[in-house]
Parts: sequence; structure tokens; C-alpha cells
Amino acid sequence: MTADPVEVAETDLPIDLDAIYLDHAATAPLRPVAAAVWVRVHSRVGNPSSAHAHGRACADILDDARKRTAVFLGAHPDEIVFTSGGTEAINHAVLGTFAERHNTGHLVTTTIEHSAVLEAAEVVRSRGVDVTRVPVTPSGIVDIDAIAQAIRPDTRLISLMHANNETGMVQPVRAAYELATSCGALLHVDAVQTAGKLPLDDVPAHLMSISGHKFGAPRGIGALRVRHGIRISSLLVGGGQEAGRRAGTQNVAGAAAMASAAEEAIAEHLSGDHNRRCAALAQRLLEGVQTIAGVHVNGYGPRLPQTVSLRIDGVRGDAVADALDLVGISVGTGSACHAGASTPSHVLTAMGLDDDQARSTIRISFGSDLGEEAADRTVAAVAMVVHRLRTVAGGLGANPRTGAHA
Repeated sequence: MTADPVEVAETDLPIDLDAIYLDHAATAPLRPVAAAVWVRVHSRVGNPSSAHAHGRACADILDDARKRTAVFLGAHPDEIVFTSGGTEAINHAVLGTFAERHNTGHLVTTTIEHSAVLEAAEVVRSRGVDVTRVPVTPSGIVDIDAIAQAIRPDTRLISLMHANNETGMVQPVRAAYELATSCGALLHVDAVQTAGKLPLDDVPAHLMSISGHKFGAPRGIGALRVRHGIRISSLLVGGGQEAGRRAGTQNVAGAAAMASAAEEAIAEHLSGDHNRRCAALAQRLLEGVQTIAGVHVNGYGPRLPQTVSLRIDGVRGDAVADALDLVGISVGTGSACHAGASTPSHVLTAMGLDDDQARSTIRISFGSDLGEEAADRTVAAVAMVVHRLRTVAGGLGANPRTGAHA
């Protein structure tokens, strides 16, 4: 007896052409060039490890993607290990470094790292590695002298993000590299948030992790740059792929699409117009929201122009984000990996904010698709939403711009 065919429900939400997406730090829109490459390559049959013609063709595509990704990261193609994304690349860097050294020695990291780093640090701690988490200054930038003071003779690895995923604050990776090399340690740079936003080809690091979907590639592809001469153990075993450094059939379509997204990002940086436009839009947003009473920017100093963390007195950030969502504007409240968590952001509390201040924060992150009109609409919507929430809560007053009671 033949079963009736199962109808597949249409689950795509209707696209609102007026919607404004301001959560690029969580995931960026898929670049059309990357989507086209992914579809074309994914339609091919063949395992790049197979010796027949179909396999060789896929291997050629993978080799080409590796060369193009290497240019993006300022590396030799042999230094690129394709992964499933940033989390795997980070885990490979941290866990692999200490597994290669029999889980001995000392790790230095910071209190504002992504949870992929912090939880990997706890794993190696449980295996016998000493771990030091360096505090951050109220600016949101790590004090390089604190890293220097934390280094010991047995320090094997320093893990430092290039820019914070919640605040956008850029960290002193070049100075950290000089410290690491001077004491014989390795530096791992988590560049997940800066890939596609800042040039990476001249960023010094022994290990560097990126995630493709943060700069317009498909989800499920990333890379770890491992400089020549650096030995780290593989996390995944069962095959000799990626020169024996990562077992498993490679995501050929994802790697090719990520390479295309990377090339487009490089072209944007070389033109200079993209960076100037992002900086101008960030300034427009900041000037607008700071006219609203009780709105503060978390962090100060060098930052990614595309990411800003806003603290809004008298209201919860998740309430603001929910209300903005109802009017077609998507913003974040912190790391997307912990969306909906009841605990306040570890990044913001490490910067000295109390729990209530941390919970009153939203994150706005954007890309080249944002226009001036959308930026102005966002400012107006934030002002309206904050005013309504404060009115209901009986907090700051009726005028959303001044906070004065009517």
C-alpha cells in the first residue's frame, strides 16, 4: 500500500520590503555572488578526495577557493584549514594547541571573549591547563599591560578577539602578537567579527579564525589560518582531509562561496568608499539616538563602525528589541549565541556595568545595504519605542527627545 505524499508546509516568512535588518553581527545577508557560486558548485557531483574526474574537478574548485581565501587572510594556501564555521575554528585553535602539548602549560585570554573561546578555555582547564582571564577596562578594550603581566614562562597561547561581537571595540592584537612572540607563546586571533569589515591580510597572528556567514557567505563554512611551523592537533579524526588537520568531506560549495564573498569584501575595502559610507552611517545613527534622553554608547575608543552597543535608561533591551521587531526593525541584544538568556551579558558586566544596565542594552549592527533614510527611520523608531515603554513603566518622561514630562 502506497502512502499518500506528504505536503511540505511553506515556512518562509513573507518578506517586508520596508523591513530594516540591523543584526549583521549575528549573521550578514547572503551576498548574491556567494549565493550564485554556492548553487553552481553545489549542483556538481563528486568528492574532492576521489581520484576520478568528478572528484578531481571538485578538488580543483576547493584548491581555487583555498588560494582565494588565503589572499583574504594574508596567508599561503597551505595555511588555510576549512571548517564548519567560527566556533569550530576557535575550538580547533584553543583545544588543538593544548592537545598537541599534552594539555600542559598556561592559557591567557580575556573576560570579553566569545563564549566559544571562554568555554574552550574551561575545557582545557578541566584537562590540566592553567587559565588566566584578563579583565577589560571600562572602555571595552583590553589593557595590553594586563596581558603582559599575566604571561608566565609556561604560557603557551594567548587568545584575543580582533573586535568584540557585542560592542565592536577593536582590541590590541598587534601588541599582543609582539608579547606572544617575545615569550615563545602563540597568539590566536578571533577575527569572526572583523572578517569582511577590516582588512585581515596584515593582522599578525599565529592562528586566526573566521566565519563565512558574518560577511555574506553561506552558513556552515569558516576557516582557521595556521601559520607554517605551528603544530596543533586535529579535533576531528577519521580521514586525511585538509592535509590531515581536519577529517571529513569538505564543504566545497561553501568554500567556493566564501572565497567569492571574501573577494567582494576585499574590493570594498580597496575602494575606500564602503568604509567611509559605513562610518558616515554609524555617525548618523549615533548622533540621532544620542538625542534621546538616557541613551548611552557602551565603550569608547577604536571600534568597528558597523557595530554599536546602546544602553537605554529605564527600559530593558529585550523589550526595545521586541517592540522594534513589531515595526519591522531587527536589532540584537548581545551575542546571538545567547539570545533569550536570562543572565546579563558577560561582556558588559566585565566592562563595569551592573546587571540592570547590561539588560538595558541593544546592539545595532549593519552593512552596506543600510541607507540614510533607513538610518533615520531607525532613530525615529527607537525614540518612539523608548518613549512608549518609559510611559508604561512610569520612568523618564513623555518627550522622547528630552525626557521631560508633558
